[in-house]
Order: sequence, then C-alpha cells, then structure tokens
Amino acid sequence: MKTLFYGGDVITMAQPPTAQALLAENGRIAAVGDAAELRALTGPCREVNLAGAALLPAFVDAHGHFSQMAAAQLQVNLEGAESAEEIRRRVKTFLEEHPAPAGQWVAGRGLGNAPLTLEALDSFAPGHPLVLHHQSGHMGYVNSMGLSALGLTPDTPDPEGGKLGRAGGRLTGYLEENAFVSQLRNIPLPSMEQLLQGYRAAQDIYAAQGITLVQDGMVTPELLPAYRALLRQDWLKLDVAAYTAPEDYAQFAGELPRTGHLTLSGMKIFLDGSPQGRTAWMRAPYADNPGYRGYGTMTDEAVTQAMIRAGEARTQLLCHCNGDAAAEQFLRCLEAAERACHTLKALRPVIIHGQLMGRDQLETAARLGAVVSFFVGHVYHWGDLHRKTFGPERAAAISPARSALDAGVPVTLHNDAPVIAPNLLETLWCAVNRRTRSGFCLGPEERLTPEAALAALTKTAAWQYFQERERGTLEPGKRADLVVLSRNPLAVPPETIRDIQVLQTWKNGTLLYSAP
Repeated sequence: MKTLFYGGDVITMAQPPTAQALLAENGRIAAVGDAAELRALTGPCREVNLAGAALLPAFVDAHGHFSQMAAAQLQVNLEGAESAEEIRRRVKTFLEEHPAPAGQWVAGRGLGNAPLTLEALDSFAPGHPLVLHHQSGHMGYVNSMGLSALGLTPDTPDPEGGKLGRAGGRLTGYLEENAFVSQLRNIPLPSMEQLLQGYRAAQDIYAAQGITLVQDGMVTPELLPAYRALLRQDWLKLDVAAYTAPEDYAQFAGELPRTGHLTLSGMKIFLDGSPQGRTAWMRAPYADNPGYRGYGTMTDEAVTQAMIRAGEARTQLLCHCNGDAAAEQFLRCLEAAERACHTLKALRPVIIHGQLMGRDQLETAARLGAVVSFFVGHVYHWGDLHRKTFGPERAAAISPARSALDAGVPVTLHNDAPVIAPNLLETLWCAVNRRTRSGFCLGPEERLTPEAALAALTKTAAWQYFQERERGTLEPGKRADLVVLSRNPLAVPPETIRDIQVLQTWKNGTLLYSAP
C-alpha cells in the first residue's frame, strides 16, 4: 500500500528540514520531496490531504512505565485529591463501578503529599487490603489489612534504601522507596483478562498522543505471563522497549524477543528517590529542612557492579538519578566501571530524570558518554513546590537541558508516565517555556528552542534507543511512524505549543489513531 501525504508542513527533523510531501510504502518512507514530483513518481495511490496540518516523525517515549500505565487503567485515579474525604469518595465510587469481592486488593494512583493516618486509610475501603501509590511512584500507603497481608509489623526492620512509617510504636501505613517498591511485588496482580485490557487501553492513550515507541522502565518477572499473552495474541501495536533489574536480565533475555514490537533493551537501577516526595539525594540540605539531604538506595559497590554487568552483557543501563548526590554517584561509578570493562560509553548509559543534576557535573557526563533524559515537566507540575523545597537558586536549575546541550550531553525528554500523562506536546511546551503552575518562569536560561526540544522527543530519543536508522526523522528507508499535528510547533508562538492537538498517529504506514 502506497500513501501520499501532502497539503501541509512536512517537518523532517533532517536535511532539508521541510518538504511538501511524503510517500509511504510497505510500512516505510519511500520518498520525501515535492508533492507534484512524488505524485508523478508513484501514480495512483491512497492520498492524505493534511489540509494545513503538520506531519512529523512520531514521538518517542524516552522514559516511562508501560506496565504501570496499564495497571493505572485499573486503579482509582487520585490525582488532585487533597483530602481524606475526597480520597474516600473516589474509592467508594470506584468500588461501586468496579465491584470487588471482600478481601481483594484495591489500588489507587496519583496521590499527592497530604499525610494520611492509618485510621483514615482503614475507612477508605472496608473489607479490602488497600494500596495507594504516591504520584511519584516512590512511596505510598497501605491500610491495616494491607499491612497484615504483607506480613509487616512494628518489628519489621527498614530495608536498605527505604523506610516504614512509624508513630508511637505502631506502623502508620506509610512506605517509602525500597520499603514500598519491594512490597509491590508481594501484592497480587489483577487477573490476566483485566491486565490485558489495561495494556490495550494504555496503548490507545499513547497512540492518541502521537507516540509509537514506549518504554517499560522496570519490568519484573511477575509480568512475564502478561507479556507472553500479549505476544501470543499479537495485541502489541506499539513498539515497547523493556528494561529489567540487573538480576532479572538473564531470565528475560531467554524469554523476550530482540526484534518485533517487544524488545529487551537493557537494565535499570535506582540511585535515589523523588524530589516531590522529598527523597531525592542531595549534596546540600533541603532548603526547608536543614540537615536533611535525602538518601541513596544503593552502595557504590552495587552500582559499579550493575554497570559492569551491563557492560559484560553489551546492553544499555538506565540509572534513575534525581538529586545531584545521586548524579555524583552515577558519574564516579560509571568512571570506575568504564575502567573495568571499557564498553559502557558505547552502550549510551542514561541518567533518568536528572532533575537536580548540577551544572558542574555536565562536562563529566559528556566525557563519559552519558545521555540525560530530563523530566522537564517538573517545572510546570512541581516547580512552585521545588522553589520552597530546594530554594530559588537550585529550583531554577532543575532539568538543566540547555546547559547539558551546551556541554555536549545528548538530551532527551520524557514524562515518566503514569507519573503524569504521556502528553509530549505538554513536555515540549514545558521545555520551551519553563513556566510553573503559578505562571512563574523558572530558570529561563535553561529554556530550549522549539527545534532543540522537538529533536529531544524524536531524533535524539530514537538515537538513545539505538534506533536512529529506523525512526526519529522523516527520511527514505525509515519506518513510516508519523504524527499529524493541528499546527506546526516550530511556527507558532511558543506559549501556544501545548494547545496543539494530535490529529492522527501512523505506525508502519497504518493509521492507529484519528482524532474524533
């Protein structure tokens, strides 16, 4: 099947940067150029009149959690719920709409920073063990039935790199970092039918945002049956890059294909927590809590060994680092690991988030061949909070994308879905404008040009995945993974970029999404 796209701006993200038309054939881009010449070249074919819209390479999800996005479709949405009463109302409504037998786990996602008591937690879903995920994904709450089901008691010690909330000799239900993440593996998954429905719904959400390559940023062995089912039933229509913990990599390497819609792409480790959750590991204390610097979650020895393990497996390593102390650990361990195995630089190791990475650390990152994928949406969603938590000067330097590019560091952008919705046009707007919810311009010197931000979501993001020959630009031979936008993001006032709509998403020349 041949398809000719014409009648709008074709933004190639290559040279030349624009064209009149694009011809797709058999899932690939056949030609880019003058509309009349391509029509004469191809003869009769399906034609798509862009009617003034813009055609671009489909967006690439540089970091996110596909399986958590799937699970989120089966959970209570708690975003914006700022009181116990509102949480109780939402959980009650959810259970009325999705009845569950007594004793079955109930989960909620998107919880803010409002503290909750164990008594309040026990009132939300009587008769059910309950887990509520903080919006960061790094902490959460379980009720008394949940604590009992997980075998947690006041005598349970805090794990390394995590904390259990305690008060007056009792557990409060609050779990932080490794204490939370490790227990999630002990909570039963939804039924296979429900989980597969969640994956299908998540794919529809990504496709509606113009994204055709998504990341599953930490796949656990418990999810292998679901992935087997997705592959067996051919339900994956997007491309998924999966990353596992180093200790799980060998098991997944024997199970998952290295081609097709699902690819085992590397390993993932966590070096600290969340700035909005106040667990990011900092070199200097938090501005509103002198003496507190957050904390790391791994020893230098463990980090270095994980890096060497990735190097020996010839696979990429993603390292979650939010605070500058975590970034410092990443850099010193990467240098030690590179001396040991001499392969990591070629494997494009990635700092995930880099929220409070110091500008003084960027030249070292460039020298060591590190990529930084910034969660620049923090500027809008939590920038006002960060000004209080870290002080105006440090907050102004969150997601220092401009400084990173100037230092020679490859930069990509992501939204860490489901932490926030996978809306990469909003991410583009955040990177270009750096406005907080209150309208304050936070660190204007770190603003990216629209061209640089768009490259971080397409061309460089494809490169991060070693996919630069397959996607990221509109050039002959590459996949016909395309997004049609209502307006050209390079030709509108920067403050209006987030008003642009995704009109269509094409995967391998097939229409996946069309706006109603």
